[in-house]
Amino acid sequence: MKKETPSFSGRNKTGKQGMNKARGNSRPGSNFNQKQDQSVKMEVKQTFPLTIKRLGINGEGVGYFKRQVVFVPGALPGEEVVAEVTKVLPKYSEARIKKIRKPSEHRVTPVCPVYEECGGCQLQHLHYTQQLKEKQDIVIQSLERHTKLPVANMDIRPTVGMENPWGYRNKSQFQVGEHGGKILAGLYGLNSHKLINIEQCAVQHPATNKATEAVKSILQELNISIYNEKTGKGLVRTIVVRTGIQTGELQIVLITTKKELPNKEQIVQEIKRRLPEVVSIVQNINGEKTSLIFGEETETIEGNDFIQETLGDLQFELSARTFFQLNPEQTVNLYNEVKAAAGLTGTEKVVDAYCGVGTIGLWLADQAGEIRGMDIIPESIEDAKKNAKRHGITHTKYVPGKAEDVLPKWVKKGWKPDVIVVDPPRTGLDSGLLQTILQVKPQKVVYVSCNPSTLAKDIEVLSKSYQVEYIQPVDMFPHTAHVEAVAKIVLKGGN
Repeated sequence: MKKETPSFSGRNKTGKQGMNKARGNSRPGSNFNQKQDQSVKMEVKQTFPLTIKRLGINGEGVGYFKRQVVFVPGALPGEEVVAEVTKVLPKYSEARIKKIRKPSEHRVTPVCPVYEECGGCQLQHLHYTQQLKEKQDIVIQSLERHTKLPVANMDIRPTVGMENPWGYRNKSQFQVGEHGGKILAGLYGLNSHKLINIEQCAVQHPATNKATEAVKSILQELNISIYNEKTGKGLVRTIVVRTGIQTGELQIVLITTKKELPNKEQIVQEIKRRLPEVVSIVQNINGEKTSLIFGEETETIEGNDFIQETLGDLQFELSARTFFQLNPEQTVNLYNEVKAAAGLTGTEKVVDAYCGVGTIGLWLADQAGEIRGMDIIPESIEDAKKNAKRHGITHTKYVPGKAEDVLPKWVKKGWKPDVIVVDPPRTGLDSGLLQTILQVKPQKVVYVSCNPSTLAKDIEVLSKSYQVEYIQPVDMFPHTAHVEAVAKIVLKGGN
C-alpha cells in the first residue's frame, strides 16, 4: 500500500518520519552530473562566491566550487551568493547563504511566518510558476543522471500545477508540547527537536487549522496532561485532523500515551460545540518511545469510525489510519493522467500493482475489461473489495501479496495483462517486479512516481524491452520540493 507523501508531522512513502525530518534522497543521489576534483579540500566555515546552477531533489540550490558540488538550502538557480561551508563530505559539501549578491528574479517573500524554522515547505521563497518549471527540470536531471537514454529527445511535459496552490492539504498531524504553561501544536523544526508552534499553516486546509486550534484550546482549558518527549511523561502527544474537502466532514484523532483520558466526556462535548462539522472523534493509544505517529490500538469515542470523501464520481470512507491522498484536487488530475496514459478501450486486462484501497484501479474501471490488484497489506485488499462493491464495480479481483509473486501465477493460468499500472513507494519498484514485467511483457506500463530518481532507475531497467512515450510531472505538493510524475511506457515493437 502506498503511504502518504509528504506528511508534515508524519512520514514519507517509506515510513520516514516527517517531511521536515526526512529530506528525500541522500545527497549522492541528488541530481548533478559533474565530475569531482578530489584534490580540492573544503573546510567548515570556509566562504566563497558561488553561482547556483539548478535545484536539487530536496529543493536546495546546487553550485560548483572548483568542480566540487555544493548544496545550499534556500538558494535559487541563477543567484550569486556568498556561501559558508557547514559540512564537508567526500562527494559533496553543504553550505549556508551568508549573503545574496544577485537574487533570482523569481525570489519571493514566503507567506509563512515560521517558514525558515519549520522546514515543512522548501520552496515558498520561489514564485509558484517557476516552481513548476524547476520540478520539470528535476525530472529531467534524474533521467540524465540515472539512465543512458537520449533525454534531450524525450517528451518531458510541463508540470501540471494548481490554480490556487495554498490550503490544499486535507490532513494535519501536529505534535503537541508545552512551554511556559502554554500548549503548543506544530512540527519539529528542521533537523531539530524544537517544537515550532503553528497556528495557521498556509498549505493546510483552513478547516484543519481551525480544528487544531480549537482542540488545543480545549486541552488547555481542561488542564489535560501533555506528553513530554524528553521525559516520556504526559498524556496527549499528537492532534490529527482530517477533513473531507468535498463533503465538509471533519475527523479529530487524539493520540495519547494511555487509554485513560481524563475529562473525556467534556472534551467530546466541547469539540462538538465548537466544531459542529466534526462527525468522528477517535483516540489512538501510542505509549511507545517512538517517532511513529500512530499506535496499534484505536477507539472511536464519538460519532462514526470514518468520514466520507469524494474523488470525481467515487466515494470513500476514511478511517483514522486509512491512506488517502493529501491533495484531492490534484489527485483527480493525477488519476486522469493515469487514465490518459493507459488509453483503455473497454476490453483490456489491467493490473493495479501496489493497489492500496483500489483508488487507481477503480478510477480506470469504467474503461477496462477487467481490473486485478494486489497489495502486501491484507487490510488494504479488504478495503479495495469493499470500495469496488460500494460502487457496483464487479469486474475486479483483489488479492494480498507481492505483484512479483502473484502476477506469474495468473500468467501461468492463462491470464496475461495488457496494461500494468504501478504506484510504488519512494524506493521504486521491487527488482523482482521489474524482472516480472520484462518477462510478462504487457503492452503498456503506466508508472506513477513520487520520486524522480527511482523512476529514472526503473526506466533504465525496463528500457531493455520498453520505451518511454512521455512523462507528465504533476505538482501534488506545491511549495515543497516533491514532484509526482506519470510515465507512459510502451513495449518496443508493440501495437
